[in-house]
Amino acid sequence: MKTIDKKTIIIAAATLVVGLLAGWLIFGGNNSNSHDGHEQVKTEINGETVWTCSMHPQIRQNEVGDCPICGMELIPLEDDQNADIDPNAISMSPTAMQLASVSTAIVGKMNPVKQVRLNGKVQTDERLVFTQSSHIPGRIEKLLVNFTGEFVSKGQTIAYVYSPELFTAQEELFEAQKILETQPQLFDAAKEKLKNWKLSDNQIEEILTSGKTQEEFPIHADVSGYVTTKMINLGDYVRRGEAIYEIADLSKVWILFDVYESDLSWIKKGDKVVFTISSLPGDSFVGNITWLDPLIDPKTRVAKARVAYNNASGKLKPEMFASGLVEAKLLGKSNSIVVPKTAVMWTGKRSVVYVKTNSDQGVNFIMREVTLGSALGESYLIEEGLMEGEEIAVNGTFSIDAAAQLAGKPSMMSPEGGQVMTGHNHGGLEMGESESNKEYEGITKAEISQPLSVDKQANEALQPLYATYLKWKDALTNDDFEEAQIAATNMKSVLEKINMSLFKGDAHNVWMDFQGRLSKSLEHVQHFSDIEQLREAFQTVSATMIEMTNTFAPLVETIYVQHCPMADDNKGADWLSREKEIRNPYFGSSMLTCGEVTKEIK
Repeated sequence: MKTIDKKTIIIAAATLVVGLLAGWLIFGGNNSNSHDGHEQVKTEINGETVWTCSMHPQIRQNEVGDCPICGMELIPLEDDQNADIDPNAISMSPTAMQLASVSTAIVGKMNPVKQVRLNGKVQTDERLVFTQSSHIPGRIEKLLVNFTGEFVSKGQTIAYVYSPELFTAQEELFEAQKILETQPQLFDAAKEKLKNWKLSDNQIEEILTSGKTQEEFPIHADVSGYVTTKMINLGDYVRRGEAIYEIADLSKVWILFDVYESDLSWIKKGDKVVFTISSLPGDSFVGNITWLDPLIDPKTRVAKARVAYNNASGKLKPEMFASGLVEAKLLGKSNSIVVPKTAVMWTGKRSVVYVKTNSDQGVNFIMREVTLGSALGESYLIEEGLMEGEEIAVNGTFSIDAAAQLAGKPSMMSPEGGQVMTGHNHGGLEMGESESNKEYEGITKAEISQPLSVDKQANEALQPLYATYLKWKDALTNDDFEEAQIAATNMKSVLEKINMSLFKGDAHNVWMDFQGRLSKSLEHVQHFSDIEQLREAFQTVSATMIEMTNTFAPLVETIYVQHCPMADDNKGADWLSREKEIRNPYFGSSMLTCGEVTKEIK
């Protein structure tokens, strides 16, 4: 019995030694931990391992678990293995790039072309507008063209006039005819007097042949065209040379486009314009700019560009709305570097891109400041900072920048480096440019359950923005175009002066999104020419302001979200108001009380 126990102890001891040896060979002999089949080096803070999400690198926890955003299993935060290559480089594995939707493109040169969109109206060609006058003084006895819009042909009889002066002139002609053989000069003078009233030789011969004076004489159209203005009525007395109709020839028309002051440098005489007419869907027309207004309208801040169009078909009618597109070339900028707007991160003072480099250790991104030139629709012209052939990130730049912030390296928010630590209120969520820009897939502002915290200075900076917005709202309810335009323009000015550095952490990128959307909505408010354009802009601004109010909760007093179901072609639209009483900015006095309170933000 004792012998058996002794053998058992020896076997157990031998097994333990073998197990310890195997464990040392497998785990102890390698200082790296494996995760998902690739090498990881843990980062430790105060002796604790930091865990992060491969898809959302802004997530930092001191214990293992799942990502609060996407639910993926957290992994140990890697030490930067490429610090010896460039201390400012951000390394990303192919998997991380794919999960963060990072894509790159090679920088190239091209001849920059900007698509400039123009709005305008069809107008009559001023050179083809004629005044039809009466060459005979007298009373209108018959009116053969009775309404505007009627077409008349050259030589067509349009009215009959009874003229006492012409009656007397005919009597003089008959008397002169009697003494034609003795005083032919008197007869010729009598004929010339009738010719001065635009009577033809045939008409004079008919009078002489008949031997009777005519009481009514016809007025013939001098040109062909459409009657645009009727200036007389039956029975009116007209003087010689007095205008009775205005006639326009619409075989050629002008399209007068509004060119905003900011686009004037792109538009020049001779540019081809492809345009459409809102009332003629499916048809497109082509013309060239024949004249560019040398003066800017002081109220609308636009100049006119004129396109002459051959309208032989008669499709285009005056006052039709037109939308044009000009592909304008920037003079002196041929063969320039152009990059997509999505590649550029802009803070108002600095513009940066992330340049991709490859090394033996993998892919790296380095932030580089660039100087922007003109905006080309969805692209920017780059004046300085990039060279042809370099590879840059064109999508997922916010993900790269977030990784740089968290690694304490130079980033858009912190150009000198230094780690930006974010709170836990929202799972460390860093927002991208907009809800449609899914830098972090599936995450929108609607998922922020509680308002983001902003400091007192940021709150104070937002107050003038709300003040100008509410003044704009009040002016629209009063149908006051001038006051509404002043308030909208002031709101744009206030927005430009807000210091984005006041917004820290999560709130910074969210504010950048709000600021970008508001800037786009307010871009041309000072150029609008009617109140409906201001109401359309107010609708998009209101949507952003309501979302911003829910996100930041910057107001001390209660504010109401109000809704009109009939606005925006019965799709409905919202706005903010300090008063609970409904005063509708989208319809003004026509439907002042249309709407309801949908939310109260305290």
